[in-house]
Amino acid sequence: MCKFILGEKGAGKTKWLIDNANRDMKEGNGNIAFIDVDDDHIFTLNYNVRLINAMEFKVNNLESFYGFLCGIIGMDYDLEKIYVDSIYKIIDLSIDDLKDLLNRLQYVQEKYNTHFYINVDYRLKDMPEELKEHCIEIEI
Repeated sequence: MCKFILGEKGAGKTKWLIDNANRDMKEGNGNIAFIDVDDDHIFTLNYNVRLINAMEFKVNNLESFYGFLCGIIGMDYDLEKIYVDSIYKIIDLSIDDLKDLLNRLQYVQEKYNTHFYINVDYRLKDMPEELKEHCIEIEI
């Protein structure tokens, strides 16, 4: 499963990601990774959630982001879920990029049973019909 977390700036997308990652860490059986562009949430995440700063790995386009995610999974086959916050701050993600990323991540999800939750800077009304079923919109 791959879900894009949508909403206006300040709608609570980051809080939603953190709350769900913490809940999943308590309730789940696998490992959880939280990818961000800084280390600001180190004290709000459960200490067992692996916080990874994407800026340290020079992720700068969709190809490197996809490779980065695959590398994380390759190092931990027990990785159940990956939460990604604010990646749009370091790479451009157009609607076409989201379609491409979804196709790639569906393959990875089927092979390794890893679920993805990715915060993107769009609203549900901006999304094409084929992506809407993969979206969760957070409203203020």
